[in-house]
Amino acid sequence: MKRIFTLVLLSLCLSSQLKAQEFTLDADIRPRFEYRHGFGSLFADNAEAAAFVTQRSRLNLGFKDEKLSLYFSVQDVSTWGDTQQLSALDDNKSFSLFQAWIRYAFTENWAMKLGRQTISYDDQRILGEVDWAMQGRFHDAAMIQYSKNKFKLDLAFAYNQETQNTFGTDYTITGAFSYKTMQMAHLTKVWDKASVSFLLMNNGFQKYTGDPVPLTDGVYNRQTTGTYFTFPISALTIAGSAYLQTGKANASTDLSAYQYMVEAKYNPGKVTLIAGFESLSGTDQGGEEKNKSFFPLYGTNHKFNGYMDYFYVGNHANNVGLNDVYGKIALTLGEKSMLGLNTHLFFANAEMANDLSQKLGTEVDLVFSKSIANYIKMNVGYSQLFATESMSSVKGGTSSDNTNNWGWVQLIVNPRLLTYNFKQN
Repeated sequence: MKRIFTLVLLSLCLSSQLKAQEFTLDADIRPRFEYRHGFGSLFADNAEAAAFVTQRSRLNLGFKDEKLSLYFSVQDVSTWGDTQQLSALDDNKSFSLFQAWIRYAFTENWAMKLGRQTISYDDQRILGEVDWAMQGRFHDAAMIQYSKNKFKLDLAFAYNQETQNTFGTDYTITGAFSYKTMQMAHLTKVWDKASVSFLLMNNGFQKYTGDPVPLTDGVYNRQTTGTYFTFPISALTIAGSAYLQTGKANASTDLSAYQYMVEAKYNPGKVTLIAGFESLSGTDQGGEEKNKSFFPLYGTNHKFNGYMDYFYVGNHANNVGLNDVYGKIALTLGEKSMLGLNTHLFFANAEMANDLSQKLGTEVDLVFSKSIANYIKMNVGYSQLFATESMSSVKGGTSSDNTNNWGWVQLIVNPRLLTYNFKQN
């Protein structure tokens, strides 16, 4: 807590010195209970279900004047009971800095943003904040921004290191497609409710060679390029995306992969109907010379392909890909509650081995949301997966005969604690 109060005081001091116009302080606290019986992977024989409560406690501080913006976000992400009572503070590793950035507007159209920040675009398929994950996703990057007449251009650059080395630039952090370098351009044009965007992104990963002692040998690169669009026709909205991935899947394997999606949303009133299809290319189980498996990298993948996270949420990389046929119904229940039902039919995109069917299974997701009071919202969900033998093959041979389901309850409390306006001198 001392760190939080220090940041608050620092922000207030900066605000006074820079003749700030506005200082804000927000909280985001969300405990979530989960019961896992086949979440993320098939439930194995003789396994026991998991149950736990995890919680995010986040404090956001913002400052803004005509030219300069500052933002700090600190958080504690923990599981209830993971820290021994009376434990020394130094033993608590759950506290972290989520965001810390500065943004300066040189003109009405041009600005630069530097520091730890979220990068989120479009439907968050390739780049998203990943708000479902308690820890969220951030990027340490520099961004040049241009906007005019409903046109926006963002150029982002990143160069990552683990520590302040005296010699060498090795970067051994590899989890979740952690990159060493990143260059990105994102363009968006909006017309009333219609929009189209283009993404060009290159990620460089540390390359190692040598046997038995690995030696660094520069980086290998993966390129992701594509587009996303929305187009309304009265109560009907058509949305779609298409992306290509090229370069290297790893240090020695070429990559050639694709993704495309088309979705229709009909919203005549209190009922919203959605039907869609998404295809993410995969590599045949028998093996191919090129890797053809698309991976959506830094997107909010929990949002897509079923809430039970069987695909692309830290898994299913370099696999048979996915064809997802889905339908969704959202029903407004009064002014403060909503009920949603989603159904997904999953198929492998590439060929399965041993003459197995490409059908992987069916998932049903049920979610109820209700606003309890100002700043307080409750979400309740239940999901069940009906898996096939092909899903068993994709998930390492675990039996597909067992029941696979998941239930959760989440409380979201996000009040504005303070808004303070300063007078200009």
